[in-house]
Amino acid sequence: WLGHVDLQGRFALAPLSYEALEHAAPFASDQCPEGVVAVAGNTLRIVAVERLGESFNQTVCRLRYTPRELSVNPDRRTLAVVEADQSSVPYEERTGPEGRAGEKESKESKESNGGGAKKMEVEGEEGEEEEEEEDEEEASMTPAEQFGAPKAPPGTWASCLRIVDPADATTKQVVEMTGNEGALCVCHVYFPAAKELFLAVGTAVGLTFAPRDCDGGYIHLYRYLDDGTVTLVHKTPLDGAPGALCAFKGRLLVGCGNALRLYDFGKKKLLRKVENRNFPNFITTIHASGERIYVGDVQESFHFVRYKREDGSMYVVADDVQPRHVTAALPLDYDTVAGGDKFGNIFVQRLAADISEEIEEDPTGGKNVGASGVLNGAPHKVEQVVQFHVGETVCALTKGTLQAGGLECIIYTTLMGTVGALMPFVSREDVDFCTHLEMHMRQDAPPLLGRDHMAFRSSYFPVKDVIDGDLCEQFTTLAADLQRRIAEDMDRTPSEILKKLEDLRAKVA
Repeated sequence: WLGHVDLQGRFALAPLSYEALEHAAPFASDQCPEGVVAVAGNTLRIVAVERLGESFNQTVCRLRYTPRELSVNPDRRTLAVVEADQSSVPYEERTGPEGRAGEKESKESKESNGGGAKKMEVEGEEGEEEEEEEDEEEASMTPAEQFGAPKAPPGTWASCLRIVDPADATTKQVVEMTGNEGALCVCHVYFPAAKELFLAVGTAVGLTFAPRDCDGGYIHLYRYLDDGTVTLVHKTPLDGAPGALCAFKGRLLVGCGNALRLYDFGKKKLLRKVENRNFPNFITTIHASGERIYVGDVQESFHFVRYKREDGSMYVVADDVQPRHVTAALPLDYDTVAGGDKFGNIFVQRLAADISEEIEEDPTGGKNVGASGVLNGAPHKVEQVVQFHVGETVCALTKGTLQAGGLECIIYTTLMGTVGALMPFVSREDVDFCTHLEMHMRQDAPPLLGRDHMAFRSSYFPVKDVIDGDLCEQFTTLAADLQRRIAEDMDRTPSEILKKLEDLRAKVA
């Protein structure tokens, strides 16, 4: 960690994106006025810290195809990434420069240009050095990265499984899929029968989206070797496309089309134990907690499923009244689930406490669950707790902190590359402050193109219990007299409002 004084004059801690240093001391010279001399292993290094104000840092690991999903191996601290591209020629079948030949040429050109780059650094010609770096970056790109992969007819898939070491962003192994299979989902699952952690990958053969059809699917089960690579144990055939996988009580939950299945470990293939086909369209997300399973449908929002171990049954106990095209899901507690849909909405749904107790204490075990349902729906409905329109398709949701000692928040990413956070309020005072500030900003700082702010945040569903932090942050850009007028209406001074916004921002990042 690196401690420094930010632009507001406050001491801040930021994670240092570098190798672990054993000893460090300040260092200054003509070439490096503000630096650090450090010892790492058996090397002596002089380090200059850049971009102190940035909240995020990234390390790039190049992939062959579009990443679909990743799963973390908690034991080996590695990532398993499944990649797939439709209408693309598989990497092993490429004969032109888009294949191995082009990759080899790009590596040779990168090595040949390395000496020139070092010479430019010694000469210290900054402008020419930047141009040289851009040329190097372009020269290091393979033809497939510059111009795209060679095209193939619709229904043709190129896919692979990649094992990545996140410590140095290096690829340990790439397993290319064959037989026109496209890898769609991945997860790690522990089977007590084998006493081992396996990697499960769901693939579809010849998948098409309009209409949604395929020639079948498979579940590939991989075993980890001592060097961190994987080897195939067996393949389990499916009658549809697997949309989601999830480990559940020493077994594997699989969403195959509109069916939810529970598989156990077998020596030659996975053994199907339980199946429920009462889902509307296509299962896209599966999460589990205790005896409860949260299933997201491609068009019909979330379904709460109860698993009864005594008789080995699964039944839907609650669903949503509003159709939502779920793309991401995140269980917050036993009764609450956060989700994102393809139209740019983030929402939180909750099962009422009395309904949750009734489900857990159901003496019939769900035998009469169909009798109390209405219009082929579940007998209970979830409540909408939070609703907010972000304007971009939500790809992923997770919980975490962005700094040491920060407040845990919901972090989301979108299709356009946005990384955002939803911070929970811990006091009623903060809620009242932000609510009134947002109300004044809507009236006194309308959007540039004249669109109503509340109408935008309520594009599909009315916004509920979410304050737009981006709008409140625009208070700093207002004219001084407008800031004073808003502050007087809130019984505060402009400096107090700015200080409050800084404190709220510091809780997250």
